[in-house]
Amino acid sequence: MTTQAELAEVVARFAAGTGPVAVDAERASGYRYTHRAYLVQLRRAGAGTALVDPIPFGDLSVLGKAIEDAEWILHAASQDLPCLAEIGLVPERLFDTELAARLAGYERVGLAALTEQLLGYTLEKHHSAADWSNRPLPQSWLTYAALDVELLVDLRDLLAAELARQGKAEWAAEEFASLVAHGGQPHRPRPDPWRRTSGIHRVRGPRALARVRALWYARDGVASRRDSAPGRVLPDAAIIAAAEADPKDERELLALPGYGGRSIRRMARVWLDALDQARNLRSDELPVTPPSEGPPPPHRWAERDPAAAARLARCREAVSKLATAHTLPPENLLTPDTIRRLAWDPPDPADEPAVRAVLAGHGARQWQIELTAAALTGALPVPPSPLPPAEAEGG
Repeated sequence: MTTQAELAEVVARFAAGTGPVAVDAERASGYRYTHRAYLVQLRRAGAGTALVDPIPFGDLSVLGKAIEDAEWILHAASQDLPCLAEIGLVPERLFDTELAARLAGYERVGLAALTEQLLGYTLEKHHSAADWSNRPLPQSWLTYAALDVELLVDLRDLLAAELARQGKAEWAAEEFASLVAHGGQPHRPRPDPWRRTSGIHRVRGPRALARVRALWYARDGVASRRDSAPGRVLPDAAIIAAAEADPKDERELLALPGYGGRSIRRMARVWLDALDQARNLRSDELPVTPPSEGPPPPHRWAERDPAAAARLARCREAVSKLATAHTLPPENLLTPDTIRRLAWDPPDPADEPAVRAVLAGHGARQWQIELTAAALTGALPVPPSPLPPAEAEGG
C-alpha cells in the first residue's frame, strides 16, 4: 500500500475492525544508517491484513488514530516501538509476546519457536535479515512479512492464559505499561560512541585511540550522508588495523586488512586525512579515560573493592534463586545493571525501605521490588562469621 487512497481505505477498515491489532515493522538494520521502518504490517479481526509502505507518507498518525482504542500485539516490542513512533504509530496499550514468553518461563522466545511450540505452525525466517529498503519489495518478502502478524493474536491469547495460570498476569501488565511509557523514546546517544568499536581493547596509547576516534567519525559522516550502515562503509576491523599501524600514505593504507574493497580504496584520502588529523593533535587534545557514571566492570571489583565484589556475588545469587523459584530469567526479574549499582553503592542504612527506594530509582517495577527487596536487603550486609565451637557452646 503506497497511495493516499489506499491508506484511507486501510484506515477505514482498521477503525471498523474489532479486538486487538497485531503490529510488526521491518527495518534495514545492517544496511542503512537509520533505524527507520520500511514496512509496517497490521492485522485485526474484521479488517484483515495490511502491508503499509511508510516511505511515501512519512507520517502514519491517521492510522494510529484509527486503532488507538485497541491493544497492540507486538513481538519484541522494544525493537519496533522507536521506529513506529517516528511515523506516528504509538500504542496506548500493548501485549509483547516475546516478553510474555520470558515471564512465563519459556526457554525459546523467538516468534518462530513460539508459534511452532504453541500453535504448531512453522514460520519461514529466510528474509529476517533482508534489506527492507529495497524497492520494489519481492512478493516472497511481502508474504513473509504478512505471516509475522498472522498468528500474533492467537499467540497472545495462549500466552495470556499461561501467565494467568502462573499468577503472573499483573507482572506482565506492569512490564507492558512500562514499554508503553518508555519504549517509543529514541535511544540516547552514547558519550564517546567510538569507544564501542569492536577490537578497541587491542589499541594501546592515547595517540592510537585518537586514530580510532578520527576514523570512526570520518566513517560516521560518510555513512550518514549515504544512509548506509557504518560497517558497510568501513569495517571496525579496518579502523583498528589502521589505528595500530598508523599508515602514512595510500600504499601503506591499502596494504592493511580491510582496505581491499573498491569503494574503500576510492575513499583512501578520507581515511588518510582522518589519520593526519589524529597525528597533528596536541597532547591535551588526545582522548582521556572518561569519568565513570556507574560501577566499574565487575571483573575489576575484586581488586578495587573486595567487599563490593562479595556483595555483588551475594545479590546475584539471591536474584538467581528467586528467578529459578518463579521460573523466569534472572534478567527479567531484575536487570543486571540495577543489581550492580545496588551492590557497588548500597544505601546507608541498608534496610528494606532504602533498598526498595534504590530499586525504584533504577526503574524496577513494583512486582520486581516486591519479589526481590527483602532478599537483596539480606544479601547486602557482610554475613556474620561463624563462632568457634567453644564460643558457640557458651564456654
